[in-house]
Amino acid sequence: MSKAQKVVDRLVKIYGHPVQRDDAPFRVLIRTILSQNTNYRNTRIACENLFSKFRTPKQIANANISELADLLRSAGLHNIKARRIKDISKLIVEGHDLSRVIQKNVDEARNDLLKIKGIGPKTADCILLFAGGRAVLPVDTHVFRVAKRLHLAPAGADHEGVKIALERQIPPEKRGDAHIALISFGREFCRARRPRCDVCPLADLCDFK
Repeated sequence: MSKAQKVVDRLVKIYGHPVQRDDAPFRVLIRTILSQNTNYRNTRIACENLFSKFRTPKQIANANISELADLLRSAGLHNIKARRIKDISKLIVEGHDLSRVIQKNVDEARNDLLKIKGIGPKTADCILLFAGGRAVLPVDTHVFRVAKRLHLAPAGADHEGVKIALERQIPPEKRGDAHIALISFGREFCRARRPRCDVCPLADLCDFK
């Protein structure tokens, strides 16, 4: 068993199997954008605020930008996120059918998602994982940091390199759980500042100082 699998198996015992499918790729897209640089609670509040008022890409594309920003205030960077969500909604209305895209093979679907301005690799992979049920492992800032500290990816790897390294080591059926567990571990123990190494449940697998 690889070190990466040992890490994931141990973290899943701690954090469980929290991955839940969402059949609406647009909702996954919005939630992923809102989750950037904030926590789950703030993301949830912003999502609830937004979808209580606007439910479709067309409604959001036609919404007043100030009203959108106010609804998203809890997620932080609300002006930037409002503009990004409005712009992407316009592109979707103009012909980017996310539901159709995620039915393609993984590589083709990912490439199509990345062609949409405002959708980066992590967001594309979240759509594929949570809306498409595909065996991908999205790499956010927490997954990136933990993978580097635990030497699960090369020291010089960029985000795409970390994704490739992790997916080579972690079986497809475990990648969704691995994504969530690594994020939870990064937030609780392997924090960017003042990591809690003294109580880390992976201390025996880590050489980080």
